[in-house]
Parts: sequence; C-alpha cells; structure tokens
Amino acid sequence: MLFPSRKTIARLSLLSAVSTSGLLVSDVGWASDLFDEEVPVATASPRSRIDAAWDLLHDWKVVVGAGASFQPEYEGGDKFEISPVPYVSIQPYDWLTLDPTGITVRAYTAGPAAFDLKVGYDTGRGEDDSPVLRGMGDIDFGATVGGTATYSFGPADIFLEAEKTIGGSDGFTATAGVSVTQPVTDRLILGGEASATFADENYMQAYFGVDAGQSSRSGHAQHDAGAGFKSVGVSASATYLINENWFVRGEQSVDLLLGDAADSPIVKRKVVSESMLVLGYQF
Repeated sequence: MLFPSRKTIARLSLLSAVSTSGLLVSDVGWASDLFDEEVPVATASPRSRIDAAWDLLHDWKVVVGAGASFQPEYEGGDKFEISPVPYVSIQPYDWLTLDPTGITVRAYTAGPAAFDLKVGYDTGRGEDDSPVLRGMGDIDFGATVGGTATYSFGPADIFLEAEKTIGGSDGFTATAGVSVTQPVTDRLILGGEASATFADENYMQAYFGVDAGQSSRSGHAQHDAGAGFKSVGVSASATYLINENWFVRGEQSVDLLLGDAADSPIVKRKVVSESMLVLGYQF
C-alpha cells in the first residue's frame, strides 16, 4: 500500500490535536512564553515593538515525525501489512493547522464549544491491494470537505464529524463519539476514544458492495450495501515526552464492522485492528 490507510490518516488528525495544542510542552511546564516579559510600550522603541509583533505573528508550532502502522491490507481484510507513516504538522496560527490529513480551520469558538472546517483527501483503494480485491476495480483518490463540532468537558470532548468525498467514492460519512486526553505525569499523556460511524449508500457500495460486473470479474457474490452504521470502535493512545522536543506516541484502535459492511463478501474479518507508532520532534 503506497499510502497509509484511510483510518491511519484519520488517526493522524488526533495526533495533530495533541501535538499542536500545547500539551506536549506547556501543560508539562517546559514551555516559555516569548512574551511573558513584554517590552513596556512607553519605553520600547518603534523597532522593538515591530519586532515583537513580527515574532508574535510567526510563533509557529511545527511538529515533524515518522513512524509505522500495522494494519489490514484493506478494511475488512484478514492479511496485515506494515505501512510507513510520515508526519508533519504546522500551526501558523491558533485557528489554522496543516498536517497529513489536510487543512483545518477553527471557524467558531464559544467557551467549551468549537467548530472546525476541514479540507482533506481520501486515498481510495486499489484492487491490487489484496488478492481478495482482484476484479473489484479501483476506488479513485478524492478530495474531502467537512466539519467537526466539539464540546469539551475538562479532558473529555464530545464530537460530531461529517465528511463528503468529491470524486472517488463520492460518499458521505458522519462519526460521533467521545475522546479523552489527559496528562498523567510530567512526561506521559494518555488518551482514549469511543465512536460510531454512519455512511451513505455511495460510500457503502464503493467500499463494501459488489455489483454484477464486479461479481463476474472477481467471483464474489453480488452484494448491495445500503446506507447505515458502518462501524463502532474504540482506541487508546500513549504519548511519552522524551524531552522538551522529542516525543513518541503509540496508538491501538479496534473497530467492529456492522450491517451491510460486515455482511460484504469481501470482508474476511469484521474486527478491524490497527496499531501505530510515531516518533516526533516539536520545534
């Protein structure tokens, strides 16, 4: 598989949320605010005030890293493979994040409530990803647009995420769940999530359906996959801060395919397990 799976790409957005939120530095007491010692306006020269404003506008949060994921060849497959996971996250402003999942804009914030807009991509699926998929044809790469509404209760977030793919599967998915991220020591941050995902007919038929042509080419029985809940899942993560710059993050997720997705003839395992390990550096 040339690219990480769709699920791995989605999980990377959670890594972005942790790495650019300040948890990796400020919440464990390592960060120093460049503007804690502000230059007094009355005594500062025009040049120093300009320099301070310039530094403020360019106080980017940048994280780079690399790792690997251990995952099925495709969602529902019973053979596993190791895929590389490159990682770069850039947050030039508090409301803008660029990372491997796409571009995220914090469009609205009011107390514990927030709403993000996102433009990303779906890598699709190739029929050469597994012998089981031969004759099924390729699902093309597509752009995605969507949004996430979040409401926070201390370390817990309740979220609802919706995403539409333009091109590729031309599908729509919506995921609702709750996630928790909590520093437990000066160096260790633990996280967990539980969620359920709904998918429309376009998405379900593209990834789990088998039409007459695909059936004749692949030998699989025909299968009509309609709209409905695709899966429920849980995940757990641990981020360890090696020092003020380096960190390592491990994550394990398990999803259970439901309904027409679980009943698809190309699904060999209804339980989809994925592990990920990333070593990162925060500038």
